[in-house]
Amino acid sequence: MRVIFAGSPAIAVPSLEAICNIKEIELCGVLTNPDTPKGRHGAPVPTEVGDAAEKLVSVILKPAKLDVAAREQVSALKPDLLVSFAYGRLFGPKFLSLFPLGGINIHPSLLPKYRGPSPLQAAILNRDTVTGITIQTLAAEMDCGDILAAEQLQLTGRETALSLGALAAEKAAQMLPDVLKKIASGTVQKTAQNNDLASYCSLVSKEDSIIDWNKSAFEIDARIRAFDPWPLCRTIHNGRELYILKADVYKGGDFSEIPPKKPGLVLDTAGKHGIMIQTGDGILCVTELQYQAKKALFWRDFLNGARDFSGSLLGS
Repeated sequence: MRVIFAGSPAIAVPSLEAICNIKEIELCGVLTNPDTPKGRHGAPVPTEVGDAAEKLVSVILKPAKLDVAAREQVSALKPDLLVSFAYGRLFGPKFLSLFPLGGINIHPSLLPKYRGPSPLQAAILNRDTVTGITIQTLAAEMDCGDILAAEQLQLTGRETALSLGALAAEKAAQMLPDVLKKIASGTVQKTAQNNDLASYCSLVSKEDSIIDWNKSAFEIDARIRAFDPWPLCRTIHNGRELYILKADVYKGGDFSEIPPKKPGLVLDTAGKHGIMIQTGDGILCVTELQYQAKKALFWRDFLNGARDFSGSLLGS
């Protein structure tokens, strides 16, 4: 069975590598997004999948859009099946018609929960205790295809989007070979999704990362973890943009008898738990911070250069 793999970010790399170790499968090409200029000199840099593919396959396609030219390139490879994981573009009916066995997609949630582009962030934001990986058939509507396999991932409540993405990548790579072997042998089983149980997540934007100190400490903590490594949660301190990189909810009792202060007020910078900041409900302990265009600092080091931080009001 000849397979084309479509993916772009690092989360998809282990699945790409897993395909290369299946004797029943021939990886005939990789489809990824075009190289993008990065760094001071704007040198073109491939996607993580594109970079990994250089060592695995001779044909790497990087079309800006899936037009006639791209379809001709794909058709020339005579593929049987498309395998997609975070490619970043929708596949139209003309493109999918190039694959006699259709296409499958790896999605890092337990579908039909969190259909859409940010399921990892959604699971963290909603403080779920369980999420998972679903392998589904590609359908006309996003993430609505039949389920071929699904497995759970238990969450500790301290995951970031980065660390959860690494777990999801590993789990997907473990699941994919079995699904592909069943497709090749014609024994794969399909289960339709229950659309009545569907929920959706949206694309993350920079505006989502602005901290609202009126929210609870638990909500803000989840937001900081969900938006690590991008776009990173931020606030304002004395007119300067400040990233809050690492934090946790304060669970001690030192502040239990103090009347609630205004949300965003820096309460204490002398404790052992980090910098204490009042929220709309509870206290957040911040342990790593970074002014824009400066380096990230452990909280004690940060305070050496921000001696006016204690007692200041963040977000204004």
